[in-house]
Amino acid sequence: MIRRGRPSIRKVKPCPKNCYFCQNKIGPDYKNPEVLKNYLSERGKIVGKDRSGVCSKHQRQLAVEIKRSRFLGLLPFAVRVR
Repeated sequence: MIRRGRPSIRKVKPCPKNCYFCQNKIGPDYKNPEVLKNYLSERGKIVGKDRSGVCSKHQRQLAVEIKRSRFLGLLPFAVRVR
């Protein structure tokens, strides 16, 4: 059977385009896991900039700092789901 019509579009929760780091004039830092936790999903994945509201420059820095924090054991690599 051939499926016709418009393909389904994934609905993403809209997020304000206000970069937290630009507003506070700071950069993401691996030593501050409380702030970095806001940019992880419930499974421990890094959230994209379309959902987090962070600008492109800080999104790239954020990914590097989250990976550093994971390597040092301040953030988990994955969350165990039962």
